[in-house]
Amino acid sequence: MANNSPMAIPPSHLLRELATFKSVARIAVGRRREPVAMASGEPVMALPGFGFGDVAMTALRRQLRKAGFTALKWGLGTNTGDVPALLLQLIDQLERAASLHEQPLRLVGWSLGGYLAREAARERPDLVQQVITLGSPIKGGPKYTAAASAYKLLGWDLDAIEAKIIERESVSLQTPVTYIWSKGDGVVDWRATQDTDDAMATNIEVDCSHMAMVIDPMVSHIVLAQLRRSLIN
Repeated sequence: MANNSPMAIPPSHLLRELATFKSVARIAVGRRREPVAMASGEPVMALPGFGFGDVAMTALRRQLRKAGFTALKWGLGTNTGDVPALLLQLIDQLERAASLHEQPLRLVGWSLGGYLAREAARERPDLVQQVITLGSPIKGGPKYTAAASAYKLLGWDLDAIEAKIIERESVSLQTPVTYIWSKGDGVVDWRATQDTDDAMATNIEVDCSHMAMVIDPMVSHIVLAQLRRSLIN
């Protein structure tokens, strides 16, 4: 029987990130298949992963704009990994953006950005229409990621964080979430990046490294397809 429990990431798994070059090779092919405009300016916010800022989401935002969406930056600088503080700031950003655009937002979050997007939707479903996560550690927080040692050095209690995440699950999500995940992920254990318990969840496996999820045309195609479904439904 397959073990579906998340596991700690051994350093050797980081070698999987060399597969990023495969995604770079796909970019040339992807440019031949530009996304067809399908939206009418609906706002989509792209959230970066731990240690990154809005620049990391540039390629994805470009694809969103080409597809007719209003692609928004999260505007919170570098994702420091301080989830409680960032979540409060993110909700504040969402309130302003939803008021400006007169509708709830769709959120696409990479890595920790996806976790933040999901938790913002949990707290304020009135502000979030849809969430798409890209290799996001939705189980265990940093415990099952390559950043675990960094968090420990900063004095974070990983077991306490995991317990808090489990506690938050007592409040059910009202927003549909798509989890895009890969067994080739060398940063987050793939078993921690999907949700098989939520009936509204959609889990989609891709062949991609963690770092390449924001540039791989195959992943962008899936993101746009999931956004298209929400427009139709």
